[in-house]
Amino acid sequence: MEKIKGKVVVLGNDVDTDQILPGYAMAEPFEELGKFAMAGVPDMVFSEVAEPGCIIVAASNFGCGSSREQAPIALKKAGVGMIVAKGFARIFRRNAINIGLPVFAADIVDLVKTGDVIEVDPAKGIVTINGEEHAFRPLSDNVLKTLESGGLIPRVRKELGIE
Repeated sequence: MEKIKGKVVVLGNDVDTDQILPGYAMAEPFEELGKFAMAGVPDMVFSEVAEPGCIIVAASNFGCGSSREQAPIALKKAGVGMIVAKGFARIFRRNAINIGLPVFAADIVDLVKTGDVIEVDPAKGIVTINGEEHAFRPLSDNVLKTLESGGLIPRVRKELGIE
């Protein structure tokens, strides 16, 4: 998997799926979910701080709450390139990987601010901040293969030869 470079949007602890995609947006058409990404975060207009390919950096327990698959889909449709957090809710992490949205566990929230640009090499476990490299546990080969395929369904289709 290639390195991912992007502008940072910093969030805190316990960003739940109702903040990522509020319940009222669940009735919206699938293709429109990106418009509602992070609409539940107080005191922030996500579209004003985010840009295509941005990297969300958060603290612990990102994606807690419900198991709704629409939450990571909304982030992907909003153009988020990756999420880096100290920790993820298990189901959110798996849903993100399954739809091809890269997630990476690294405790860097205190090292960056919104607007900074960072580069993440998930295969090597390296996050570069202001020219300084920070080492973390790389993503597993299985996760990398899924992300490189664009998600679980495209990976399985490719492996079965039914692209």
